[in-house]
Order: sequence, then C-alpha cells, then structure tokens
Amino acid sequence: MLLVGLTGGIGSGKSTVAARLAERGAVVIDADAITRELQQPGQPVLAAMVERFGTEILGEDGQLDRKKVAGTVFNDDQALADLNAIVHPAVGAEIARRLAEEAATDHIVILDVPLLVESGRNDLAALIVVDTDPEVAVERLVTQRGFSEADARARIAKQASREDRLAKADFVIDNNGDRAALDREIDRCWAWIRSLETADADR
Repeated sequence: MLLVGLTGGIGSGKSTVAARLAERGAVVIDADAITRELQQPGQPVLAAMVERFGTEILGEDGQLDRKKVAGTVFNDDQALADLNAIVHPAVGAEIARRLAEEAATDHIVILDVPLLVESGRNDLAALIVVDTDPEVAVERLVTQRGFSEADARARIAKQASREDRLAKADFVIDNNGDRAALDREIDRCWAWIRSLETADADR
C-alpha cells in the first residue's frame, strides 16, 4: 500500500479531486463520508450527539440536521470540543480499520481528510494539498453551496491557513481555474503519485 494524504480548505474542490483520483484507480478513504455514515440513525455516534446536544439537532425524519449542529457548535468552543470528542475517535477508529484492510495490498490509497495538516499524521508517504485562493473559495461556497459570505469567511478562518497547508505539501494541485485546468492538474498529480509508487517498489 502507498498511503497518500489529500487535504485542502473548505471550498477548495478537494472532494472533486478525490473523485477524479478514484477514477484513475486510487482507493479513497474519505473522512467526511465516514463521518456521515457514523452519524446515521441507530449509530452510537448519533446517539451520543443527541445525548449531548438534544433532539433539536435532528430533523423530523430522525436524520441529523447538519446545519443545526453547525449553528450550535460553530461559535461555542466548548460545544465544538464536545462534538469533536464524540466524533473524532470513532472516525479515527474506522479509518484505522479500513487502512488495516488495505495494508497488505499494492493499492494507492488516498486518505481524504479536511484537517490533515492540523492532525499531523506521520504515516503518509506524501501529502497533496488542493490549493485555492480564499476569495475563490468564498465565491464557490456562496454560489455553489448556499453559504452566506460571512459564514464562508468564518469557516475558512477556523481552518489551517493557506500558508500552513502549502508549507507541509509535497504536491500542490492548483484549483483556481476551470474544470479543464483542474483535470490537467490531476493528471499531473496522478503521474507524480505513480512515480512515488515506482520509487517505493525500487527500495
């Protein structure tokens, strides 16, 4: 297994990059997708969240209302810490389980984690950062995902800075252009990952 990290700020297009790398043959372990799975009705994580934050975080269908959770924790550091204490260990355990399943394979495994720079993993062969100008990210969050500009800027400010991510990157995908430009960047990145695979095999 060749384990490569993938990260980027909110609005960077990281999920699009992950999907494109999967199309090229990578196995993607997506922390956000795992989080959503663990927050489904009947899962212990959701039960613990309801115990801490109350049933008002649920919709009428019993599903988690993510906007309500965000509104509850975003400006309350203790509430955010409590949420992270519930969610992060469970997500980490599931990521570890999936990595263990891949350990003996020859797969290229992309670990797609929004807070990868902040978490400081040291088991990666390399770290890819999807880089987007914060102003471009704000525009995408507002036009494509329905954020208010103030909310978009506040969320970007809560994450690692662009400079911190770039300082830790082994490879940078520039996603400030259009979709065709991004596809060219992903082709370039995939060739680079395959070169890592070859170098690893030669050792």
